[in-house]
Amino acid sequence: MKDKTPAQRAEELLAKLSLEEKFCQLSCQMLYPIREDYEERRLYKMGNFRNPGHFLHEHRGEPVSPAEVTDAINRDIRLSMECNSQSVPPIEHAEALHGAQWGMATCFPQPIGMASMFDDDMVERIGDVIGKECVVVGVRQALTPVVNIVRDCRWGRTIESFGEDVLLSSNSGVAICKGLQKNGVIATPKHYADNYSYGGRDSNVSDTSERTMREVYLKPFEKCIKDGGAMSIMAAYNSWDGIPCTCNERLLNDILRDEWGFEGFVVSDYNSVEGVWERHRLFDEEWKAQAASLKAGMDVDLPQNSVEKLRTAYNEGWITEDDIDRALLRVLTAKYSIGLMDKPFADRDEAQKLVRCDEHKKLALEAARRAMVLLKNDGILPLNRDKIKKLAVFGMGADVFPVGENYSGPFEVKWTAEDAKTPLQYLREYLDGFAEVIFAEDEDIEKVASVCDAALYFTTVVEGESMDRSDIRLPGVTRKMQDDDGTNIVGKIEMEVTTDQEESIRRMTDANSNSAVVLLNGSPVDMSSWVDTCGAVLEAWYPGEQGAQAICEILFGEISPSGKLPITFPKTVGQLPLFYSIKPSGRHYGYVENDGTPRYPFGYGLSYTTFRLDDIECINKGNSLEINLTVENTGDADGAEVVQVYLTGINCDVVMPLKELKAYKRVELKKGGKAKLEIQVPEEAFCYYDRHMNFGMHNGDYTVSVGTSCEDIHKTFEFNVRGGKLI
Repeated sequence: MKDKTPAQRAEELLAKLSLEEKFCQLSCQMLYPIREDYEERRLYKMGNFRNPGHFLHEHRGEPVSPAEVTDAINRDIRLSMECNSQSVPPIEHAEALHGAQWGMATCFPQPIGMASMFDDDMVERIGDVIGKECVVVGVRQALTPVVNIVRDCRWGRTIESFGEDVLLSSNSGVAICKGLQKNGVIATPKHYADNYSYGGRDSNVSDTSERTMREVYLKPFEKCIKDGGAMSIMAAYNSWDGIPCTCNERLLNDILRDEWGFEGFVVSDYNSVEGVWERHRLFDEEWKAQAASLKAGMDVDLPQNSVEKLRTAYNEGWITEDDIDRALLRVLTAKYSIGLMDKPFADRDEAQKLVRCDEHKKLALEAARRAMVLLKNDGILPLNRDKIKKLAVFGMGADVFPVGENYSGPFEVKWTAEDAKTPLQYLREYLDGFAEVIFAEDEDIEKVASVCDAALYFTTVVEGESMDRSDIRLPGVTRKMQDDDGTNIVGKIEMEVTTDQEESIRRMTDANSNSAVVLLNGSPVDMSSWVDTCGAVLEAWYPGEQGAQAICEILFGEISPSGKLPITFPKTVGQLPLFYSIKPSGRHYGYVENDGTPRYPFGYGLSYTTFRLDDIECINKGNSLEINLTVENTGDADGAEVVQVYLTGINCDVVMPLKELKAYKRVELKKGGKAKLEIQVPEEAFCYYDRHMNFGMHNGDYTVSVGTSCEDIHKTFEFNVRGGKLI
């Protein structure tokens, strides 16, 4: 067998399967609750399964251990193998957005926070840990990363994304894919493609042009496949150009396979094949939607039992056995490629030892430290532990684990751990012996804040899957949201805000000028009603299980904030959609009420120290550039800076964005430290689709800008492209 490729082994196996077994191998099942009658209801012949570990915790009253999850998955696999003639194990899949979501695995910052690090190596290390904590319990496919580009932050799933920029999102997605797949876990970039529409509405119809699709929304998927080696892709709920993505042959075959050379398998978003029939109303019976999707290049219908629909489609002549074989060969090849066929079972003892080990928690802490972005600081931060005797703490976000409701923890159970802390708990521990920490309800803000040396407000936001927003202000009194439409199996997300947070922040800053706001959220917030009176704002995002410690360290100057915004922060919702890489207007950029500039631009982030960029030179290396520079920490604290390289093109064959990020590098420096950086700007940076949609290095005149945000530019250089050459 060693001299045969996974594809060859898959072909041999395929020839031994009956047609009925092939139907089963292309089908899936998701089953909950996990109770006494589980094995009676379980259809073990299916080739794909939503791992049972995700549902084990419900009604138990306490989290199930990694060893118990492993036992459940191993038993599920063994019984499945016994139910088919060739002992083919199923692919057990799971969500893994910012941690392996089969239970209480290591919980990292939400992806929007990962992107804020501008650190591809760190993101890959996170992906590696997630991959290890998946495979060690028997989960072999992760429905992640989300690489949709967010140009309208009203989309509730902004929290799941890497922000608005094509390069940053592509690189982050590639890093997650690499981290997962080096461990034998199939990465599944999603949602392919353009998964939201006007006003940030989730899964609404896309009428995005082919040009914009190729320049923006498809690029991260292409990179995840070509550079990240992703072995699966998830088709989106929405339609594009009149055809649902789940049965869109242009997307799934012409572009994905014929152009990009993708050899993996495509899965549906949960119940999206049913949606082709029921929601998009393209067919009068569901089996016809199943047939159309399979013919178009969608291979596995998650999480459905598709046997009867496939059988009917076959009997009615809508699909052939060749169609079935083509899809199944992709799935079986993947099973061999990840080693599932040779080693289907996991080690319960290894799972118990590995999951949330000290090394993994240490990485979660480091990620949380790097993810946070200091948006405003009028000298309030860092706080001085030696001078504060009383600290006032307010807000609904203060005493909850800062992991976010979105894809954190298993079904119907919030993520928890005995050794994890809320921000309030960690502040009390950190200030023990130094200061009294007083946590009070908002109604007591004036009374408490006025007698304290400093005050903090921790916000909360209602957002997530199926929670798009028309108002991006901090939610106020009686705001309540729950998701129970049946497609989001992270459990019903329910939250009620019982106070007017914006008013509370204004009252706090009026009562105590030494006040700061800590934002706990996954997307930009309208701060217009309170930011001018507030001395400091720390964007913590949802920083994960170690986030409380990282928040405290940054507030008190143990760590200097170093995150940069991966998404533009508007002043108000009326500016949306708002992103930095817009194309030129034929006239104006603003409204009567504002000039079109954001509250905080892409790439922006403050520090407790200062940096100087010197000796910047840009060398033409043929058809690419090499930028050399010196970065010096000129302040009084250790810190990190992110050097960013943008490109502006004029006199091109088509209209180009005002500027686009083309390279970046993060550098850590001790106070007084200095480092020489070398940043590569690849040939592809100067390539674009001309007016005939041919991609290449076409003529144009370019400004290369080196800086520390899209607006903070330190030096520029001019280059030209003529006849396919950079001059």
